[in-house]
Amino acid sequence: MNALAWLHRGLRWRLPPWHGLWGRAVVRQRGVSGIKVATAAASGMAASGAAVSGTAASGFKAPDARMHEQREHVCHELVSGAGVASLERPAVVDTTSTPGPLQAALDSQDELARLQPAFRKVLAAEVGAGALAARLCPVQFEDGSVAVFACADEAGGDSVAECLRQLQARGYRLQRQPVRVLSLPLLLALVRGQIDAGALSRRRHVLGDPRKSGLVAVFHQMVAWALVHDASDIHINIEAQRPVSSVYFTVTGRYVSPRAYRQLSSALLLDMLSVAWMDVRGGNGAVFDPTAEQQGSIWHEVGGAAVMLRWASLATDAGPSVCLRLLRLDSSEPLPGLAALGYLPGQVELLERARLAQGGAMVFAGVVGSGKSTTLASLIRSLPAGRKIVTLEDPVEYLIPNALQNTLGRRLDGEDHGVFGVKLRTLKRSAMNDLMIGEVRDAETGRAFMDLAGSGMSLYTTVHAGSAALIPERLASDFIRVSRDFLAAPGVLKLLVYQSLLPRLCPHCAKPLAQLLAGGEAADGCWRDGAYWSDWLAELAQLYGVGADAAAQTLKIRCSAGCEACRRPELPQLNGWSGRTVAAEIIEPERTPGFLEALRRRDVQAAMQAWHAGCRSPLNSADMRGKSAMECAMYKAWMGWVDPRDIEPAFQPFASRSQSGVAHA
Repeated sequence: MNALAWLHRGLRWRLPPWHGLWGRAVVRQRGVSGIKVATAAASGMAASGAAVSGTAASGFKAPDARMHEQREHVCHELVSGAGVASLERPAVVDTTSTPGPLQAALDSQDELARLQPAFRKVLAAEVGAGALAARLCPVQFEDGSVAVFACADEAGGDSVAECLRQLQARGYRLQRQPVRVLSLPLLLALVRGQIDAGALSRRRHVLGDPRKSGLVAVFHQMVAWALVHDASDIHINIEAQRPVSSVYFTVTGRYVSPRAYRQLSSALLLDMLSVAWMDVRGGNGAVFDPTAEQQGSIWHEVGGAAVMLRWASLATDAGPSVCLRLLRLDSSEPLPGLAALGYLPGQVELLERARLAQGGAMVFAGVVGSGKSTTLASLIRSLPAGRKIVTLEDPVEYLIPNALQNTLGRRLDGEDHGVFGVKLRTLKRSAMNDLMIGEVRDAETGRAFMDLAGSGMSLYTTVHAGSAALIPERLASDFIRVSRDFLAAPGVLKLLVYQSLLPRLCPHCAKPLAQLLAGGEAADGCWRDGAYWSDWLAELAQLYGVGADAAAQTLKIRCSAGCEACRRPELPQLNGWSGRTVAAEIIEPERTPGFLEALRRRDVQAAMQAWHAGCRSPLNSADMRGKSAMECAMYKAWMGWVDPRDIEPAFQPFASRSQSGVAHA
């Protein structure tokens, strides 16, 4: 039984003492849909609390009566909404045991924290093992002894043997068990400094406190739920003056709160965040402060999948609101290509051609959550192997195997000026071909943009702007301060891209738009009668130069009941959709007559007219030259891929577009 549902039942009867998350196996499955977490309830569990775990942990023992009482108290505090069942406490793993064959792999941060003696630091630099960092890592423990952590394929190899020899030659004392196998995500997290001795010390403190470890389990289950349902964000909104609060998730761009995560105890959610903050790295503040804005990152592991949680908390009048962006760090899960993301053939050709040309900047724009970083990472991954690629990100969002990635943590108070300057002085002497800056958002990154875009290297970055034509205006704004004359110079702006993400219709149950003429829901969830939809359809048809009858039969709308292929019992509000697709517009400034001159004159309207003048194709053509992202979205609607009702919230109402005089020839 799901631990959250189990605690809801605790409202009606006493909770069984050792049932719950510890009696569930987390199984990692790979497939087209990504990471899935399957749970298997442990059956026949003895009264002493024998544990079943999906990871290869060892040496578990039943907790004492006091621990049982404390953890059951945590459960009963959460019965106002939901929570997690009590967990058994595993025994400490002793790394100085009698020599023998390789021990079971350490698969989680918790198992690493339980090692005795405790982990102190990585020794890769001391023995020159940096080149092998993705496969093995020499480490030192608190008692001064050393060992080698390695992935399973490397544990018995010559590289590990040579590393041990180097350690001995430098006078280090080897442990009795000198080689330990770690899961690849855990090994990489250690090597990259995402887990260190301080983080493991805090984790041991949590594991030793029954109440805190129960709260950690609630947090862990929340992250696991988000991964299973492909959520991009977790939103924990605490209403401090109310006894209960709710947790929301962003799933396929929708802000939803599943039934199991509504009406949770506000006090316990606040305690959960305080415990979770103990694992934050790069955070502003030693403890979680509900009255202040805070940011940082948490390395987390669920069922063998490594995830970075980017923490951003907002102190609202009602209470703290914490947004956790989920960044999947498993490089074995390939990013989709440009076509799979939704770029049309002509757009893919244009992006690939620009990618291969040396010099100039490719700038991607869109609102928050529009998939800019995903597109950029996919493009960078496809660069030829013979080019040296460097990235500057805050933080790294996707692992790009062929790139030298750098995380630049920047403080909320702005007292970190010169972060980019320090890197740039080295980067310009590193003989790189391509550089990606995660986002240009202020004067410092604006100066970096000017320094690099005119240096002859290829630059890739993102900004927040409302259209491709507005990207130069955003860069030239008083906030970023890139020179307008510099932007209008030939060779600086290679490509301007604006994209939006739209829900993709389930192809198995989408219905003809004609059914709306009998009445139906609008994008805001309100019911509209047939007369409303008849006028709406006539406006759309006139705007795009198509017949109303043809549009009614060709365009498709979402089936809210869903079907076997798309139905989501826990999120019925998402029935009828199957993922998301990109709607994009692309401007090639140097090949658009009059665009750069209009940019220099600060004439946005003339720049947009110069770009739109290149449009020569009708609505039902995949040729996107001179077409806006909204027209791209309408093409996808005409093909039956997108519900036209979902286009208006992403761009503007068809009626407003018609009144502004923008129509497609």
